[in-house]
Amino acid sequence: MFPIHDDTPRLNGRPYVNYGLIGINIVIFIYEVIITANFSNRVAVITLYSNYGSIPDMLLSGQNLGSLFSSMFMHGSIAHLLGNMFFLYVFGDNLEDRFGHFKYLMLYLFWGVMAAFAHSIYAVTTGEGSIPAIGASGAISGVLGAYLIFFPRAKIHTIIFAFFITTVRIPALAYIPFWFIMQLAFALIGQSGGVAYLAHIGGFIIGLGTALGWKFFSNMFFEQKQYPSQNYRRRSSISSPSFSNNSLNKNDHSESTNTDNLEKSIIPEIIIGEKFIDVIIEDRNTLSDSQIQANFDGSTNILYVHIIDTNKNYDISVPHPANTNLRVSDISVRNGIIRIRLDVT
Repeated sequence: MFPIHDDTPRLNGRPYVNYGLIGINIVIFIYEVIITANFSNRVAVITLYSNYGSIPDMLLSGQNLGSLFSSMFMHGSIAHLLGNMFFLYVFGDNLEDRFGHFKYLMLYLFWGVMAAFAHSIYAVTTGEGSIPAIGASGAISGVLGAYLIFFPRAKIHTIIFAFFITTVRIPALAYIPFWFIMQLAFALIGQSGGVAYLAHIGGFIIGLGTALGWKFFSNMFFEQKQYPSQNYRRRSSISSPSFSNNSLNKNDHSESTNTDNLEKSIIPEIIIGEKFIDVIIEDRNTLSDSQIQANFDGSTNILYVHIIDTNKNYDISVPHPANTNLRVSDISVRNGIIRIRLDVT
């Protein structure tokens, strides 16, 4: 199975850091090919990997720590490079969109470093501590772990190679755990083939833990309200709130005991940035931002959202940083994902 792209839309522009990481890996690989005569000069290859690859014995004794970073940008073949870069391209952009450019870069490097240490500990205990390790797969395994936490419902468009070649859409909640189980299986049966499976496993676990910790501490520090599963009433056009100058009449709430008028909805998600707060609503029937009206009430910290075509209404409690004001600055819709941005002033 080989991923080619996912269906998770980006909400905050182009993933320049992810593109940059892919570019750096490609440039360094071209450099490797040149100085090793396409890996045919054995002396040059050994010298290169000894200087810049992560050697477990040296790392665990505190030597050549710079190789923790240099090794994660090196690859031993074109297949090694392309495999890693495709995974980074498919999964990395959405994490950069979630974390922001700088934080994503720091986390990517952190995952790579932790993966290198996980592999080093295993290699030393198995008597392979003198063999250099190279490749971005440890850091990319961290990307996969974090992606699973933040985007479990994403669909991964995957090429299947069997008796025939076909493309299928596999949920991330199935694709990534299957990938991880394969890494565990290969590590347990000792099917290395020169692959550092413990780097994959270590990086994945660290990425998973980072994403879980990120969500937990974001909720704790910003006192984000945890929404229970709730019903949103579908109101008729007569009893819908009226809008004037993009504001809502918040007192016009018609009540109905008819359970047929109740519709189960996916809980809105709140993403807190440095100077903004994004409210994410999934509504596959909404195709244009012209269908959405939103108003934030600073006295109650409630974002009132009305979707015109489907006549849905959302009252969303938004965490309000102290001594700041919030205002709706942008509404966008992509593939049924609504993003309402509130600027913090």
